[in-house]
Amino acid sequence: MQLNIKPMSEKNKKSESHFRDKLSTVSKEGKRVWVFPKMPKGKLYNYRKLVSVFLLLLFYIGPFLKFKGDPFLLLNVIERKFIIFGVIFWPQDFHLIVLSIISLIVFITLFTVIFGRIFCGWICPQTIFMEFVFRQIEYLIEGDYNKQKKLDRQEWNSEKVLKKSFKHISFFTISVITANTFLAYLVGMDKVLELIVAGPIAHMASFITLIIFSGIFYFVFAFFREQVCTIACPYGRLQGVLLDEKSIVVAYDYKRGEPRGRHNPLEDRDATTKGDCINCNSCVVVCPTNIDIRNGTQMECINCTACIDACNEVMDRIKKPRGLIRYDSEKGISQGIRSIFNTRAIAYSVFLSILLVLSGVLFALRTDFETTILRQRGTLFQEYGEDNYSNIYQLEVVNKTRKEHLVELKLLNPEGEIIMMGDPIIAKKGEVSTATFLTVLKKENLNSSNTKLKFGIYSNDKLINEYEVSFVGPNSLDK
Repeated sequence: MQLNIKPMSEKNKKSESHFRDKLSTVSKEGKRVWVFPKMPKGKLYNYRKLVSVFLLLLFYIGPFLKFKGDPFLLLNVIERKFIIFGVIFWPQDFHLIVLSIISLIVFITLFTVIFGRIFCGWICPQTIFMEFVFRQIEYLIEGDYNKQKKLDRQEWNSEKVLKKSFKHISFFTISVITANTFLAYLVGMDKVLELIVAGPIAHMASFITLIIFSGIFYFVFAFFREQVCTIACPYGRLQGVLLDEKSIVVAYDYKRGEPRGRHNPLEDRDATTKGDCINCNSCVVVCPTNIDIRNGTQMECINCTACIDACNEVMDRIKKPRGLIRYDSEKGISQGIRSIFNTRAIAYSVFLSILLVLSGVLFALRTDFETTILRQRGTLFQEYGEDNYSNIYQLEVVNKTRKEHLVELKLLNPEGEIIMMGDPIIAKKGEVSTATFLTVLKKENLNSSNTKLKFGIYSNDKLINEYEVSFVGPNSLDK
């Protein structure tokens, strides 16, 4: 979606006709244009900073938090064991995890339809780490954008070597810490600390993997940077399909801002034909992806709101109303009508509601134990003494709780006897326990070759599940 701007100057006309032909971070010669954004400041930037600090603290502290002896958050993909906010999900609950991920994707899609790329600007890990970790270190060591440009252009001297070296050492150190933190979400902080204490030689494969991941993380934020959003991330390209004229995005009010003209404090701007935009380029120099928001919504825009804060500051200085650049829709700017709900938004909302209800029902029906009783494959009935028949069964118990349980088996219907083969059933935490047993029924109690049995599975004398299975007898019983 592009806003229909009508710039007045030849320079603006040229910009309007050519800005779509290339990426804002690539020159005409096809070379990388390094972006030195000015450090933002303003109300929205402060809100984003609070959100980012909260999410960063949650990320780095999360592996150390425990609940009843287990990590508060664990995403062990290898063993398919997930702990989300203290609730353990084992491989048998994998469908719940998949359903939750689908719900999250639909949720993000719905928000993109209505609110544009608000996820990118406020919650995306790439934006949070880039703008509120690595970029902050860069501002601290090298200064604001003008000093960074000057340092980049100057010859390699002691100042440049010192600053660049300190910056990249800091970047790599944070990358290593982040890699270890990420690993803690996969295997647990206790395991990570164990690997650190043992040293790299004792776990060379894990050490090499960690260094590779740290190197990738370092490369992304030290060199690749905003190219992730403009080249690698598919979400930016999806917005062209998802957005429409009612979607709320960071937008420039071209009806109010055009025609642009330089600010003259001695003239009455309201009495001239000039718009409110004074062509100061403040919105451009703060943009982390180097675009001009006045050209309309573009693929590179991550809705970070830096241009809103910059423009509001300029409007305050020239005593004009804020909001020349603001959260709005194309329809809101062109017609003054803000209506966020349309057919697609309603359809996504209904689908999301169905997913959330389904997820809630499945989570509510989730039990602490899953039990299965199957007759032993390849076996038939056997005579057990002169008056009884027997069948061999196998019991499987999945224990989803945080401790082991002693499991007992009882035959609820009909009357009969259970003879366990082996040791008592101990269902260990998060494991599948198996046992084999005989079920013995009196011949006089069988009326057919296929009799339904009803078993009760107990733990600490508490019924945890009931299970029905068939008991096979001789065909002569059917006559």
